[in-house]
Amino acid sequence: MNLIAEKPLAAVIISSLMSLAFAGPVYTAAPANPCAPKAGNPCAAKDPCAARNPHAVGTRIDARRIRRPTGYRPYQGDKTALVTAGERLFNDGELSTNTMSCDTCHQGGSTFQPSFAKPYPHWVAMAAERAGLKQIHLDEMVQLCLVAPMASKPLPWDSMELAALVAYVGEVQKGFKPRTGGMANPCAPRNPCAAKNPCAARNPGAAPRR
Repeated sequence: MNLIAEKPLAAVIISSLMSLAFAGPVYTAAPANPCAPKAGNPCAAKDPCAARNPHAVGTRIDARRIRRPTGYRPYQGDKTALVTAGERLFNDGELSTNTMSCDTCHQGGSTFQPSFAKPYPHWVAMAAERAGLKQIHLDEMVQLCLVAPMASKPLPWDSMELAALVAYVGEVQKGFKPRTGGMANPCAPRNPCAAKNPCAARNPGAAPRR
């Protein structure tokens, strides 16, 4: 028996409308907001210098890890080639375990402390605070930076990599001029992501203005 056929057409329509009314509203998923925290904004990552100032007092390290060993003989090679290799290593985050490179806190070679202009060995605040050293050589300073802020291991003392970094930093030192009016903070350079957040000026996920 066809029950629908026995009902008046109006009753069938009313019954259908009522069933839809009590079924509840139908929701559709809102479009993803590209500026949401989990949208993978490359500017959302923390500035490595903001999280840890390598010149601040931190965990003490064993000075023997960064002091020149007995009978130390540095790697010898072509000076120009070493400087070129050193510049590349200076910008290489793979030397660290936290993605930092030497350039992270010394961008453009212009953010060293004023004492950097003095001939090595000399007193360096971080060497005194972290390793208890009253003075430090340039190659030892490179090792200290690797161990402390870059959370890595010191390079082999007879390695080309250490000689290259020393050669490059030595060249940077020649053209270095201390800033006037206070000590430079190596973590002061602007974070390229902090200057302008593309999601700050206009939220593409916001409702359009009327």
